[in-house]
Amino acid sequence: MAQTEPSRPSGALTRLGRFCYGRRRLVLVGWVIGLVVLLVVGFGFKARADNDFTGGRSESAHAQNLLKQHFPERKGSSLTLAIQAPAGLNDPAVRQRVDAMVATLEHSPHITAVGSPYDVPGQISHDGTAGFATTQSEQNPMDTSEVKHLISQAKAASGSGVTFALGGADVVTAETPYGGSSDAIGGLAAMLVILIAFGSLLAMGLTMLAALFGIGSGLALIFLLGHPIPAPSFSPLVATLLGLGVGIDYALFIVTRYREGLAEGDQPEQAVVVATARAGRSVLFAGATVVIAMLGLVVVQQRLLTATAVAASVTVLMTMITAVTLLPALLAFAGHGIDRFKLPYLGRTGSRSPMAERWARVIQRRPVTGLVTGASVMILLAVPALSMRLSFEDNSTEPHGTSGYTAHQILKQGFGPGFDAPFVVVAELPSPGAAAAIGPLVNAVASAPGVAQTVPPEHSADGAAELFIAYPTTAHQDPATPNLLDRLRGQVIPPAIAGTGLVVYVGGPTAGDTDFASEVSARLPWLIATVIGLALILLLVLVRSVAIAIKAAVMTLLSVGAAFGVLVMIVQWGWLNSFLGFPTTAPVTAWVPLFIFPILFGLSTDYEVFLVSRIREEYDAGNDTREAVARGLSRTARVITAAAAIMVTVFLSVLATPDIAVKEFGLGLAVAVFLDATLVRMVLVPAIMELLGKVNWWLPRWLDRILPQV
Repeated sequence: MAQTEPSRPSGALTRLGRFCYGRRRLVLVGWVIGLVVLLVVGFGFKARADNDFTGGRSESAHAQNLLKQHFPERKGSSLTLAIQAPAGLNDPAVRQRVDAMVATLEHSPHITAVGSPYDVPGQISHDGTAGFATTQSEQNPMDTSEVKHLISQAKAASGSGVTFALGGADVVTAETPYGGSSDAIGGLAAMLVILIAFGSLLAMGLTMLAALFGIGSGLALIFLLGHPIPAPSFSPLVATLLGLGVGIDYALFIVTRYREGLAEGDQPEQAVVVATARAGRSVLFAGATVVIAMLGLVVVQQRLLTATAVAASVTVLMTMITAVTLLPALLAFAGHGIDRFKLPYLGRTGSRSPMAERWARVIQRRPVTGLVTGASVMILLAVPALSMRLSFEDNSTEPHGTSGYTAHQILKQGFGPGFDAPFVVVAELPSPGAAAAIGPLVNAVASAPGVAQTVPPEHSADGAAELFIAYPTTAHQDPATPNLLDRLRGQVIPPAIAGTGLVVYVGGPTAGDTDFASEVSARLPWLIATVIGLALILLLVLVRSVAIAIKAAVMTLLSVGAAFGVLVMIVQWGWLNSFLGFPTTAPVTAWVPLFIFPILFGLSTDYEVFLVSRIREEYDAGNDTREAVARGLSRTARVITAAAAIMVTVFLSVLATPDIAVKEFGLGLAVAVFLDATLVRMVLVPAIMELLGKVNWWLPRWLDRILPQV
């Protein structure tokens, strides 16, 4: 088939590129003013984070609602002061120091109640060397600076035979914050990769500048959106990581296409217009897929996850807008000088990679071998995912040496491993006389196998409810703990309250984490089906091929499965966990797979769109499928490799953060992107397209008629 020159682009993106080139000063000034306004307003009036995952229809959510209704003094979060004294807590000198520390807690601004170990039965161990005080706050969560101050006071009060340590969910947040230095590390690593790819300080600078404009404006907007749509404290980190990755990628795609146009003899205006139209189309479709994939989290029906999905989507949306508006204007200023400040021995002006083309032809000669080898590796890595367990981090998973971990160890040694994983049992009374049934209920729970101890019931001020706490014999992360929760709810409590009229729910942080993990497991298949269905529609519109759209979905599922498998091997099984900064083995954090899947699906589609749209251009120019695949891969391999390297370095940078959930998130995405850009794009895609031949471009006529033309 004779080869023809690709037609010059036309349409809305062409007009947009021409406008941004001709009105570059107006576009740049508009963006600068807009960003400054957004940053001032967004960061000046940002909403408070909401980390309460107990919402929904779970039993722990019902328990939390009863607590808010009948025990308003418990609506805030709580801390636990763990105390260890070999001389015994009843030693007069020790008691004096404990009372002083309890008084310090009582005088903290937002602490509303403190339960001293000397006043509440069961809060001193049998040997008398360990104890704990419970605190109740009016805030949920507590202010991080206040928690840090209390932690420092507990450390200052320790010594000379007495150890104080604070534990609780707010302590985890304070001691293992999200983000921090990892953001800077990721940004610097991305700059280095771009510099190697382009070999030009100016090209690198324009790419980073466009990405940072998108991320900055996106973050400012999500801080404002936090008022009507409260989001958890990790949502800015998710948005920043995703925005940094896709923002740089989108800018990289357009700058690469612009430099390619100049190398082929185009004038700067025409190069900007072609880059905006051709690479910009890929950017918009890829970005739309990321947004749709993230918004697929709505099917999980968890308000905080929905809020995080909205936050991440807004950031991606802003990076898309900057890529097709601000970046063309910046390229217009650069003109032929895009490679100014070129560094020796780095980067190439042309985007074609002869090595990638030769590699594609090797795979095309042995497509079955490539397919079997690549798929086998991916499937083997994915097998451990079948044993994945979900939970949330707690004090036991904090780095050793932190206050939270010390508190966990004190409670574990003094009372057993389950004393920082309590179940809160809440009973609503149909009448005052029903309170007599509480005693048998407490006895039934206390005598259940796996329950270490219960505390005396507490009456609500309105007389309509009672609560008591049951401590399991096993720790928060132990598989036996959620099993005990199921037995209490299904086998122990129902017969104990039969005929009494009591309405009983088991809640608390441990129960809430278990319920959330169960909801994730139940709804993850719905999320996968929704995201794949929506993404398939987008891919059909762009590439107009049923086979390629289905292939993209299957390849992404393989990458996700492999990423989950690697997480299980490292986080649950402990392979290389200390080397990668994980302090202990634990289940995978429940929100991590929920976000890895839609984000990876979107990012994988980025590479699919960029590669296949270029292959389609070559095919439409008159090349047969084999030649189009080889040429398309040679044109995109270098930029996809650079984009993937940026993603991997950005995601791996979060290993520097102390929070294990964020480490898991970054590690899972880094593994998946690496596999997607290597095994999938360089082996599986050319092998499958070679085997499919003309079937690659099959589209039923009825479907071709109803799909919009782009």
